[in-house]
Amino acid sequence: MGQRKLKKFAEVATFSNVFQPSISPVWDSPFPMKGKWKSDYFKNNNLITLELGCGRGEYTVALAEKFPHRNFIGMDVKGARIWKGAKKALELKLGNVAFIRSRIDFIENYFAPTEISEIWLPFPDPFPRKENRRLISDVFLERYRNISAKATKIRLKTDNADLYSFALGQVKKNNLVMAYSCADIYSRGNEIGDERSELLTGIQTYYEKQFLSLGRKICYMEFQL
Repeated sequence: MGQRKLKKFAEVATFSNVFQPSISPVWDSPFPMKGKWKSDYFKNNNLITLELGCGRGEYTVALAEKFPHRNFIGMDVKGARIWKGAKKALELKLGNVAFIRSRIDFIENYFAPTEISEIWLPFPDPFPRKENRRLISDVFLERYRNISAKATKIRLKTDNADLYSFALGQVKKNNLVMAYSCADIYSRGNEIGDERSELLTGIQTYYEKQFLSLGRKICYMEFQL
């Protein structure tokens, strides 16, 4: 492991906005913040948005700046990636931001029923040969239901046409309410409206910029659980 990465691991361990429990938590020992994020960490009763596979936390931080009366939590297994978003949030003095370093499989260990009101999935791994590992599979949809309030909105961005098609099928199969879908948000900007356009094209992740430089189309959908 490189010295820069080791330095980031050491520094992120000191950040007050980062939680690094066991990567594989013990199920009979719930995370102490579970069910208490609003009261014990954010110190308010504002709605919580969760960014899964947050990487460098581009959406977590940008949305927290844009919506100061909401709370935002980014979750990723890579501590060196979380470092960037967490450091920026501290520099900006964003009290409505937190990060969790853990596997997404264990989200039910970190959040209580109805605790989450919105979920972002920015460019998740498409797992071309392992559909059950996709963050939009039935397994994960059920996990989201177990921690989400009624009518929680799921927002998916991807450059992978197969994953986008799979997600459309998941919405239909599970009788979920589709709020909006678009197979190419950058060429259909006039159709998505100013507010969505600002969220979807005004905020770009590290990987999204790479995909765009390669000429890939960026797909998006939002639906309710």
